Amino acid sequence: MKKVDVILGLQWGDEGKGKVVDVLTPAYEVVARFQGGPNAGHTLEFNGEKYVLRSIPSGIFQGGKTNIIGNGVVIDAVLFREEAEALAASGHDLTKQLCISKKAHLILPTHRILDAAYEAAKGSAKIGTTGKGIGPTYTDKVSRNGMRVGDVLSADFRQIYARAKARHESILRGLGYEYDIAELERKWFEAVEYLKRFNIIDSEYFVNGCLAQDKSILAEGAQGTLLDVDFGSYPFVTSSNTVCAGACVGLGIAPNRIGEVYGIFKAYCTRVGGGPFPTELFDETGARMRSIGHEYGAVTGRERRCGWLDLVALKYSIMINGVTQLIMMKSDVMNDFETVKVATEYEVGGERTAHFPYEIGDDLKPVYREFEGWKCDLRDCKSYDDFPAAFKTYVEFIERETGVPVKIISVGPDRGETIVR
Repeated sequence: MKKVDVILGLQWGDEGKGKVVDVLTPAYEVVARFQGGPNAGHTLEFNGEKYVLRSIPSGIFQGGKTNIIGNGVVIDAVLFREEAEALAASGHDLTKQLCISKKAHLILPTHRILDAAYEAAKGSAKIGTTGKGIGPTYTDKVSRNGMRVGDVLSADFRQIYARAKARHESILRGLGYEYDIAELERKWFEAVEYLKRFNIIDSEYFVNGCLAQDKSILAEGAQGTLLDVDFGSYPFVTSSNTVCAGACVGLGIAPNRIGEVYGIFKAYCTRVGGGPFPTELFDETGARMRSIGHEYGAVTGRERRCGWLDLVALKYSIMINGVTQLIMMKSDVMNDFETVKVATEYEVGGERTAHFPYEIGDDLKPVYREFEGWKCDLRDCKSYDDFPAAFKTYVEFIERETGVPVKIISVGPDRGETIVR
């Protein structure tokens, strides 16, 4: 019987998942998003065009594939409509290809206002939320006060909405936060009508039915492992389980139905917003990585913090997810670097450790191993044999340290600039 293969990020998000899903999808019949919301943007480039997907699975550009937004995802109807209409205008009509889980939760207009109000109330302790209402929506889900996509089909839809809105308004009054919801609300109700054009399904039955028919399924995660609400650098994390186990609860599949686990990482590290980042570079090298790698958020445009590859964190992510194949992105960003460093351990209080700690404090210092830079344009390479010896040394060191093969290496942003070993 077929299994569900999972693709997810192993760092703090922004690893380049969108491009890889697009490269892998020809081998799959179904692509399903299992968690997260429109705070995560997956960028895809091909045929000279650039697309940023926020809620819609990245398999949408491969004609004839079924794409599913799973129950673990939270959906902003307004942003979903904008995204779907933009894709339709570029010749990608989704209404026949895209299914949405009835059990996915809805981001309400008041969730976005609550997000801003909570962040403002934190003052200097801000966690750097994208302000899209994701956190408050997941909070309502867990406290059993959420609205789900299936509710839009209910005869009591307006009453369900009114109850949720009233509850949020009393919280906002308590916070003394001033806001105007009229325009947001008008757009939201229009967008909900648009949402109803899509196939709204019992996704757990649908996904398991596909498996029973021996259909190949790729489960796509958003953000990255180190942003997982349980295993990430808490509290500077997202509100969902971004790890492989999140695919089980986010789609309704049993753990024994998971097949290959593709773990994506950059040849260096980036992070957006607040939170610890052991290998962060505050010098010209970090600025150079940001500039060459165009390290700005796909959705927010925020500058990403940059640093060397962190093997302590990478091995931790591989362990938590049971990664079977590694995919290395953005190797070409470091084409011209004289030396390339990798953190192999941390030094904490004078002691060395290879464990990712419960808390990352200011006393933590990464211990680096240096490699000779490859000093050539990897974008000219068409196979692994074409790579310079210095780059192969870097890749093979990562394989030895992690015990997992690097199966795919990206050498540029385009779909074609991908070396499969």
